[in-house]
Amino acid sequence: MVYGFLLSSLFAAPPGLRAQQLAPGANVRGFSLSPEELEGGRLCAAGHVQAALRSATTSVPHRRKMDRYDVKYYKLDLAMENNSLNVAGSVWMRLRVGSQALDSLAFELYQAPAGSPAGTATLLIDSVVVNGRRAPGIRRAGPDATAGLAKPLAANSLADARIYYHGTAPSGNSAAIGNGLSNRSSVNIDTYNGAPTFAYDVTWSLSEPFSAHEWFPCKQVLTDKADSSDVWVTTTQPNKVGSNGVLVRTVPLPGNKVRYEWKSRHPIDYYLISVSVAPYLEYVNYANPAGGPRIPIVNYVYNQAYLDYWKTRIDLTPGFIENYSALVGLYPFANEKYGHTTAPIFGGMEHQTMTTQDGFSFTLTAHELFHQWFGDNVTCASWADIWLNEGFASYGEYLSLQAFDTPASARAWMDNAHQNALLDQGSMSVDDTTSVHRIFNYNLSYKKGAAVIHMLRYLLNDDTKFFRALRTYQTQFRGSTARTADLQRIFEGEAGRPLGYFFQQWFTGHGAPLFDGKWNQNGSSFVLRVNEIASFPYYTPFFDTDVDYRLTFTNGTTQTVRLHQGQATETYYFSVNSTVASVAIDPDQWILDSPYSGAFRDNTLLANRAGTSVIPLSLYPNPCRDQLQLSALPAARLTAEALDATGRVVLRQVVVAQQPTLYTHALAPGLYHLRLLGAQGELLGQSRFVRE
Repeated sequence: MVYGFLLSSLFAAPPGLRAQQLAPGANVRGFSLSPEELEGGRLCAAGHVQAALRSATTSVPHRRKMDRYDVKYYKLDLAMENNSLNVAGSVWMRLRVGSQALDSLAFELYQAPAGSPAGTATLLIDSVVVNGRRAPGIRRAGPDATAGLAKPLAANSLADARIYYHGTAPSGNSAAIGNGLSNRSSVNIDTYNGAPTFAYDVTWSLSEPFSAHEWFPCKQVLTDKADSSDVWVTTTQPNKVGSNGVLVRTVPLPGNKVRYEWKSRHPIDYYLISVSVAPYLEYVNYANPAGGPRIPIVNYVYNQAYLDYWKTRIDLTPGFIENYSALVGLYPFANEKYGHTTAPIFGGMEHQTMTTQDGFSFTLTAHELFHQWFGDNVTCASWADIWLNEGFASYGEYLSLQAFDTPASARAWMDNAHQNALLDQGSMSVDDTTSVHRIFNYNLSYKKGAAVIHMLRYLLNDDTKFFRALRTYQTQFRGSTARTADLQRIFEGEAGRPLGYFFQQWFTGHGAPLFDGKWNQNGSSFVLRVNEIASFPYYTPFFDTDVDYRLTFTNGTTQTVRLHQGQATETYYFSVNSTVASVAIDPDQWILDSPYSGAFRDNTLLANRAGTSVIPLSLYPNPCRDQLQLSALPAARLTAEALDATGRVVLRQVVVAQQPTLYTHALAPGLYHLRLLGAQGELLGQSRFVRE
């Protein structure tokens, strides 16, 4: 146990030996990257955690009642102002009854705790009307509400439920239970640099993960997306109301009122329905993704001074949309819009088609936008799989830096991501899905999630396959929800082999590997011995992975070889053409390994094994179909053997230097180990290949 403690402390130590960070003032195409901008995901996490200080509250029996129907449609028709948490109106839920008849309607709506003093914020139900019949009775127990039905609903039938209510949404500052709806009378033009605040009344929603019921009646179940939604809000002019989808019209009403009518015809999860109410200034720009329509980007910002301050950064959004569309598929809501509303939420929230942000730092905007694909179009089916939302959104920051900045800034971001991920040795799978802090654990859900996605890219070793997998994921689960196992199956299809070991190590497993290498050289013969040490061996004793090793020679040239770590200690023999000066392990930071991994020369290590040199072969194309070309054969005539995953020789063929071709048409699709044997059966070369 002492050893385990010391090792975990070593892994958690600041990785100063290898990690780099962009210093304040580092340039991003003319922009200055602050430390906050290096970590847009941290701002996202802060927004979620500060907005939801409590855990999930719905009882298990009530959840079972709600599971007896499927929500098809929400229409919110509410009265709201920018300087109050008062809300009044109705919510229309169209639902489909399950396989059993329904004699009551269960839903969620906030109610002040029993015994609260008079005047405590609460939401009162005026009536529930189902298929035109008023419910004869309503029972409430905390946030659980159940309306008895005047007439039972037949199994598999469609029904319309209208819930009329009014009251005041709770404030997290007073009740310490969450901020489904918030308002503030002053904002800061630049949250990050401490600029002065100015007076400005704004009311906004932030429902993730469990707070939607704090401002409208709903069913808070991730796997029950509504097929479509409408949000109508009546407010006092000159307020504007931002929400999901397309603004169909604004209706002037008596008393200087106006009703904003937003419509979305895409599936939407309960926590992505949103409102923001304030006397906003509207600024619109456009994205033009290849193969798609022109997409309006509707920005509701505080005022002209705020727009002047952030406009250059806001104008990065079209390029981000176009790049993401090229990589993972057209922006999912291209026939509606994208946009932003501003609110002082300490970060951002990826409300579908209209993100809420309190600033426009490079990585925050990139992060929340990528959520429209990962988290909105495809939503995690369980909070245990939140990395499918937050890990991908964080990886979107990296992709945007790759596309719009220098390789150095992208590398600095990945170094920073690894540094944060290694601070927490826990599992990426959320064990307590009722805890907001655990769900939005920055080091695990965000940074480790991004690191695991990066390792999947490395595992495929083919960007065409990697981005095709992401496009398949978007297409297959469009408008729906997915679990980690679903993503695994898609990547297995691209890899051509099972990947259960990978997800067991990195999704459910704990910790990370440290690679301790020794090497020596004798003429052209080179040996590298690598010991892998797991930081939490009780949970994850070993990480099976490929690793890059970069050999730097005394003449200044380098050679990078990719070798497989299939057991705790591996010894690799191969030939080199020059004198090795040093060996770097995982020099391009593909693997989430300890920054203290390294290799040093050990003159006691024999560089020859039985007088032979085993080289890692260069094979192409890899993956292959009917033929595999071998280059730089170590002998004029060799026997090639292909072994399947069980170690069985499934192909044996003689190859010669004049025609170094391995004919693979007889092999089934999958991963194979190739070895080249000399005249005496000695091993002279080895590698792996995939037959498609």
